[in-house]
Amino acid sequence: MSDRTPAGQFFDAAIGLLHRVREEEAGAIEAAGALLADTVVRGGRLFAFGAGHSSLAAQDVVYRAGGLALMNLLAVPGTVGVDVVPATLGSALERVEGLAGAVLETSPVRAGDALVIVSLSGRNALPVEMARTARALGLKVIGVTSVAYATETTSRHASGTFLKDHCDLVLDSKISVGDAELTLDTVPAPFAPASTVVTTALLQAVMATAAASLADRGVEPPLLRSGNVDGGHEWNGRIMEEYGDRIFYRR
Repeated sequence: MSDRTPAGQFFDAAIGLLHRVREEEAGAIEAAGALLADTVVRGGRLFAFGAGHSSLAAQDVVYRAGGLALMNLLAVPGTVGVDVVPATLGSALERVEGLAGAVLETSPVRAGDALVIVSLSGRNALPVEMARTARALGLKVIGVTSVAYATETTSRHASGTFLKDHCDLVLDSKISVGDAELTLDTVPAPFAPASTVVTTALLQAVMATAAASLADRGVEPPLLRSGNVDGGHEWNGRIMEEYGDRIFYRR
């Protein structure tokens, strides 16, 4: 029997989206993992960026047990999560043109690196300029976004473009415009967002692909282990010493 409770409906919606991205984005996931592996082999560094709730998925691949030690968070002050007060400041900063360029110019990124940019709508100035400027600097850019926004909304950047227009690879999260999966007659607005679930799964699928791609080339993937398992700290110390010049969250 189908579970028609709100919780059951949400799980059904999230699982359906995960099935879609698994099937429809398989090629893009494989390509993204190979791009990250290529970057590691060539001595490049890996970065992830997201603003607001999109930052949650970016943070989830940084300093993560079971994840690649080389993933670094490219943070824009005031836009990482909702810890800034007022929380609405983060949304306002996403629309400020020129901010992305200033951040990249003062960051450790350089030509040959790879940058994952997470933005559900991909319509604000910050992710658009982050992608444009990063590519101009010689970085490879992977965009994680809902492509539907590009056809159902308008860009907030002066160029009229979206994040997806400035990436080497695009992963489409398939999230509907508005990021709310449920409706009820008794609730005045759509509710229950699934973008974090789906986007995080997409990125972890890319990380898994990258790790396996490195192993296939005879390169030990620089993976972190949990500090809560015996030997985890020693393992991580070895990895961080070996790749210390490409890890920036320790400095």
